[in-house]
This record gives sequence, C-alpha cells and structure tokens, in this order.
Amino acid sequence: MKIKTKVMDYGDVISLKTPKHKKPKTPSLFFRVLLKIFGLFELLCTNFSYKTFGMEKLKKNEPALFLMNHSSFIDLEIATNILFPKPLNIVCTSDGFVGKENLMRNLGCIPTEKFVTDSVLVRDLVYATKTLKNSVLMYPEASYSFDGTETPLPESLPKLIKLLKIPVVMIKTEGAFLRQPLYNMLKKRKVKTSANVEYILSSEQIEKMSFDEIMSVLNKCFDVDGFAWQQNNKIKITEDFRADGLNRVLYKCPSCLAEGKTKGKGIYLTCNNCGKKWELDEYGYLRAVDGNDIFSHIPDWYAWERECVKKELENNEYNLDVPVDIKMIVDAEFVYEVGEGRLVHNLDGFRLTGCNGRLDYSLKPLASYSLYSDYYWYELGDMICIGDTDKLYYCFPKVKGDFVAKARLATEELYKINNFLRK
Repeated sequence: MKIKTKVMDYGDVISLKTPKHKKPKTPSLFFRVLLKIFGLFELLCTNFSYKTFGMEKLKKNEPALFLMNHSSFIDLEIATNILFPKPLNIVCTSDGFVGKENLMRNLGCIPTEKFVTDSVLVRDLVYATKTLKNSVLMYPEASYSFDGTETPLPESLPKLIKLLKIPVVMIKTEGAFLRQPLYNMLKKRKVKTSANVEYILSSEQIEKMSFDEIMSVLNKCFDVDGFAWQQNNKIKITEDFRADGLNRVLYKCPSCLAEGKTKGKGIYLTCNNCGKKWELDEYGYLRAVDGNDIFSHIPDWYAWERECVKKELENNEYNLDVPVDIKMIVDAEFVYEVGEGRLVHNLDGFRLTGCNGRLDYSLKPLASYSLYSDYYWYELGDMICIGDTDKLYYCFPKVKGDFVAKARLATEELYKINNFLRK
C-alpha cells in the first residue's frame, strides 16, 4: 500500500491552515457492504472463521465498544466481517486519511494520532456512541506488534470505558500475526486465521468497577503470543522467506552483544559480527546452527533486548543520533517531504532538528508511553514518528541500521522510569 507524497518547503508546510474538525458519520449500508466485500478475498485466502462467547448479552441495536488486538494488516478485514452489518465508527490513524479523506469518513472512520493525547477523539467517540448510537471499533495498542506479543495499553483506556458507559467486547485474533508479520516486508504466508469474539464488560459491571479493575480485565484479554500459539498448535509455515527482515526485531546478537549486525534472510538469522547463525524453523523456533540456541523463542529474545535497553537508560548510556529524511503530515492531502535533519533520542526524550536550521522540535519522555515506529511504512521505509495533534514528523534514517524497535523499547522504558519518579 502506498501513500500520496509531495515535496514542499518546510516553511510552506507549517503555514498551511489547520483542517476544520469534522464530526463522525454513520456509514450507509452501501459503504458497510463495500467494506465487507473489500476484505472477502483476503479472508477466503486464510480460511477465516470465528467463535463468539457471551454475545447474546449484547442487545440487537445496542452500541458497544469493540476492542481488538493489533497484529496484522488483515485486522480490519477480520473485524468488519465479524461485525457486519452493524453501524460502526472505526478509530483510525490520521495517515490512513491522506489522499482519501472522503472515502474514509464515509466508511465511518475517525482520525487520530498514535500515542498523542487527543481530547477531540474522546468527544468524537462520545458523539458516535451517544448521538449517532453507533458502535466503535478501536485498536487500543495503536501500533502493530513487532514480536507477536501484546503492546502496552494506554492508562486512559479505563477512563474512556467509564465515560462511554457501553458494553465492551474483545476481538482476539489467532494466526493473523503469522500470516503477515510486520518485519517480513508485507510478504504473506499460508496461515489460517481465526478470531474469538467475547463480551467482557457490561455497562453495569463498568459502573461498579475501579479503573485498576477494568485495566486488569483488559490486560488479561490482550495477553497474546503469536509464536507460542503457532508452537502449541503445531502450525507449520514452510515459506522460504520466513526470516526475511527478522533483524528488524532481533537487532542485538545475544552471543557477541553487537547491535545492528544481524541479518534475516531466507530461513536464517545471522550475526555478521561474530558469525552466529540461527534457523527459523517451520514451527517458529529459532535453532542455532552450532546447537547453542541461547534464545529459541523470538519474544524471549525481544524481552531480553528490552532489559538491555532499560539498563542502558539506567546507566545513562542510551543514545540514538541518526541523520534522517523528514516527512510531515499536517492535513489529509499529502505526506509532505520537507528535507533532511537529525533525530536524537536520549534521557531527555526526542529532539528533531533540520530543514536548514528552521526545524527544532522536542518531545519529553512523559509525553508518550510508547512510540509510533514502523517497518516499511507505506513502502517508503522504516520510520520513527514524533509529534502532536497539529503536526507529525516522520523520520526515515538515512544510514543502515535497525533503529525502529530499539527506539520503541527505549521510549516505553524511559516513560516507565519517569512516570515512577513522578508518582
């Protein structure tokens, strides 16, 4: 999938008028059918099926908040197939509106920015559920999973659930991550997908529960591990490109501790610094060619990288400093290519400078609990995004290296450290 881009001077971009806010729309039956048809072929290719649990508790025309784990590009097709023909508003990242705003709004989509405090979104959700009487589909993890496990939920989610006062339903997918993991350059594997749809909270339960109790229920629902699911169910993936790009996730060698030297190609992950080599076998295990696996489970390796980043932060050793190409989103017309700069990330948070000295933007550690970082974003490249509700800066490293996963891990751990100190 590609996105509309335009080369434009930075000064001209920041002088563009802020788009006027538009309220959510109820998608007509035509657009609901269109959305369902759009995803049918993909679901047929994966032999999709789903099961429901407790859904008889949800009244026929009763609005609900549908929460879904976010692991694959097939997520939306799965959700719209399950929920058709229910009138639905879908919370969608603002870059999804670029070049197709009218279509997205007619489909019922509501734009927002990932990991940015957005009071306008809250008002839109209240309007959608209370005035339009629509249900809402939301991916509260916001970004795709890198390693097939859950990503952090926003602390504000229980507050939103309390505010909306409507039932909460969880849609949890199985196989979707394995079908098309983000690190694998959008390549699809032959994997059956399914989903469990469970009524988890009634309006009455929500009223009686504390924020912490609601969050406990949510954390349990979002507890996933795609590779463990594959192994436990003996799901065989035979494609010979299954390790392509795996270095994006497993960027640090546990044998020699070098970073940015691993390379995922074919069915192997190799450290080009020490020569250590692993095979990603057909059941999702990493098997070292020399017999000493170190980590046979990809999420365990990723969790170890997180601990390494945490120690770097605690010892004031973490520092990201890379030249980047800078693109911006300020409206739904284009992704604007505004020039070059430098992205720095350390204990003080992010700082982006560039565009011939005219750009100097900082983001403090407590500004966000996670980071919008992505692989092969709209086929433009691996990127790190920082910004606010007015402007978003998409930073594409100009040098070779796997910075995206580590930057996300560092952002999350840095937030935890500062949040603990604040409390």
